[in-house]
Amino acid sequence: MSVSYPLQSRGPLGWWRRFARFVANRMPKGLYARSLLIVILPVVLLQSVVTYTFMERHYQLVTVRLSSAVVQGIGAVVDLWRAEPTDENFARLAKVAAPRLGLEIELLRNASLPPALPKPFFSVLDSALSRELSVQIARPFWIDTVGKSNLVEIRILLDGAVMRILANRNAAYASNSHIFLVWMIGTSLVLLAVAIAFLRNQIRPILRLARAAEDFGKGRDVMIRPHGAREVRQAAYAFLEMRRRIERTIEQRTAMLNGVSHDLRTILTRFKLSLALLGEGPDVEALQKDVEEMQRMLESYLAFARGDGAEQAVATDIRAMLDELKADAERHGHQTDVAATGDMMLTLRPDSFKRCLANLVANAQRYGNRISIEAMREQRWLTIHVDDDGPGIPADRREDVFRPFFRLDEARNQDEGGTGLGLAIARDIARSHGGDIELGVSHLGGLRASVRVPV
Repeated sequence: MSVSYPLQSRGPLGWWRRFARFVANRMPKGLYARSLLIVILPVVLLQSVVTYTFMERHYQLVTVRLSSAVVQGIGAVVDLWRAEPTDENFARLAKVAAPRLGLEIELLRNASLPPALPKPFFSVLDSALSRELSVQIARPFWIDTVGKSNLVEIRILLDGAVMRILANRNAAYASNSHIFLVWMIGTSLVLLAVAIAFLRNQIRPILRLARAAEDFGKGRDVMIRPHGAREVRQAAYAFLEMRRRIERTIEQRTAMLNGVSHDLRTILTRFKLSLALLGEGPDVEALQKDVEEMQRMLESYLAFARGDGAEQAVATDIRAMLDELKADAERHGHQTDVAATGDMMLTLRPDSFKRCLANLVANAQRYGNRISIEAMREQRWLTIHVDDDGPGIPADRREDVFRPFFRLDEARNQDEGGTGLGLAIARDIARSHGGDIELGVSHLGGLRASVRVPV
């Protein structure tokens, strides 16, 4: 399958955007890890560059000077032997060179230089010795600095012989790899420990604020004390002020609805008393049905507007709640199956959540004969499926039925004979707990209503 990109993404800017997206996808997602990376990575990179630039140049200079000193000793031995090329003189030079110069020398008569060894890719010692031998000795030579031995072998071609010299590697070369590694690892660990200790205290208030916001979204009681950095405290104070405004709005709305409910119920009570005084008759029965329907509609409207926001969240046994809904459905003559897996103890508003499930079960009772209720506790979510064998709802109308007062024209007309608020109230309650409701196709052939709330 070929993939085409826009014209603006094919140039250098497009490649840079792809590279930036590639890096962003592999960066840590948490604020803690990102903060550590932002603090540590630039410092470690800067420290690496500075340390390498300074220490490598310094030890390279030291290696050049040490190699020059070793070659000066070799040059002195060569000059003394060439001044008197006898075995007795060489024996005297060998006795002096070992303790005084740290050189072990051997004279190979009628020998030649071995083939040149491959040059190492990067070796300060090899290049420094080669340069000093060329300048100070000015004779054909052969060196071996590649081996793992602590000795460096040097052979110099003289008149009719080859002088073989063994020198300590440490006398000609200052290794800085272990010092560099110890310096980098040690300072990086110290920096990492300081950054972790500091950032942990800075991230903890943010995590507490996030948990408080999540609990408030689930309808639970929230207790938070602002602390931490100034910006985090400002966010916490803003959250507390927002929570107070929301609670004040809910209290005012509840008080207003209670007043409206009391006044309207008073009027409906007067209607009922007036109808009771009129006696019995066809007209009176029709008026009584109208009054009862008005009372049911009034209760539905007030319940939808109230939203049960004043109820406190407590630990609730969902399994017992489902058993109650099953018993109620079976009393109305519907075959009902209930299944629950996982821990069913959750902290939520029990009356409100039961009403959400009751509306879904009532909707299933109205249009089906068989009902199935299945609850599953996952790692962070509780999912409850309510299935029926009714006519179902078309896929393109499933979102419409959650609109308040919306009524279908098809065979399945939700809340038929009512107000059209059953599913709207159920979704409003689910969302007040931080979840949602979705509709689908049931394995029984009808409608599946799935409630999913965080635990």
